[in-house]
Amino acid sequence: QVQLVESGGGLVQAGGSLRLSCVASGRTFSYYTIGWFRQAPGKEREFVARISSNAGSRYYTDSVKERFTISRDNAKNTVYLQMNSLKPEDTAVYYCAAYSLNSSTYPYWGQGTQVTVSS
Repeated sequence: QVQLVESGGGLVQAGGSLRLSCVASGRTFSYYTIGWFRQAPGKEREFVARISSNAGSRYYTDSVKERFTISRDNAKNTVYLQMNSLKPEDTAVYYCAAYSLNSSTYPYWGQGTQVTVSS
């Protein structure tokens, strides 16, 4: 089992940057693909980005490509989401989640961190 804790959210003006961190407990963190998701008020949760266990593969939703970068440091049990050129439409609660190969789902979630981008 993996426990995840996000941090780094906050209030930023449009065009600004934030770096989110997702710290995991558990010695098997390096085995997991980690995803970032977000949920804006009144909207469904949506996929943002994911990174494979060895960082060899990274995927982004189209709306954040060229602006967001996902990375990880397995020695620190941490995944990062660097967010640049932020837009008001990026405002949401951001969650990280660990992917289980056994169930092909994301069964482990953090509590989320709020990102607010003002225009």
